[in-house]
Amino acid sequence: MQTAQSVDYGYLRQLVFGLSQNVLDPSRDYLFDTRLTKLLRNQGMTHLEELVQHLKLKRNPVLERSIADAMTINETSFFRDSRPFELLRTDLLPKMIEARRHMRSLRFWSAACSTGQEAYSLGMLMLEHFPLLTGWNLRMEGTDICTEVVEKAQHGCYHRIEMNRGLPARFVVRYFDHLGEDWTVKQEVKKMCNFRQASLSGATLPFSRAEDRFDVIFLRNVMLYFSQETRKVLLAGIHRVLAPDGILFLGSSEQPADPSIWTPVLAGGTCYFRPRQPSEMIGKPLGVRWSAGGAALAGH
Repeated sequence: MQTAQSVDYGYLRQLVFGLSQNVLDPSRDYLFDTRLTKLLRNQGMTHLEELVQHLKLKRNPVLERSIADAMTINETSFFRDSRPFELLRTDLLPKMIEARRHMRSLRFWSAACSTGQEAYSLGMLMLEHFPLLTGWNLRMEGTDICTEVVEKAQHGCYHRIEMNRGLPARFVVRYFDHLGEDWTVKQEVKKMCNFRQASLSGATLPFSRAEDRFDVIFLRNVMLYFSQETRKVLLAGIHRVLAPDGILFLGSSEQPADPSIWTPVLAGGTCYFRPRQPSEMIGKPLGVRWSAGGAALAGH
């Protein structure tokens, strides 16, 4: 019988960190046993130690990538934590639309998009509440490190259980086609959204060109298992590709690794961040105080 001591979990933790920068605590080693069950079966193996020994004998980049993907948390739902979407609808987007009226363009990035619900939610939000933007260039970019979830996002097909999580009934009727137990996003929403596999922990971000500037970025619940240094590098890159008046949403328990380059704003029961410009940083105290639960208490 396999015991915890017989498996080199340290090797697996290091493998996952090298590919995704996710720091897995030894107290969570049990997750390897549960999340790699299907992968073991597909490889014709019975025990994790077989997998570890196989990889130690011969590198297998495809298999290693599959392990890292399996250990990535892909929890999401339509309009997850509705407050950022509501704040965008009632306050932030009307002001941004006015500021962009000559450019007639808005770009959103759902970083770590998982199976696509966040990006599609943004698309539905625009169609439902801002019909006057017909003719504008509206783009929702979605990226995720896991190829399997990106493929599902591209298909835009969801089971009844997924549809019952956070999606208003009128949106189901208007923006989805129904077949059996599955619903597929209609083309008017799908054509606004683009999904691709990409890592947030590499040397460069998926978007780095001057024309890749974004107006709104959702980077929610991505950095929970990143090291402080990885978070700092990632958010510095995000700062570069976010428009000067752009908006960054993090998860409710997350905060910038370098708060000196971000201005937190509390509104609508949530917190979002504006990028500080060089002129704003001169002589400014660093950042914002945070409560133990991660909520912003006061800006500087």
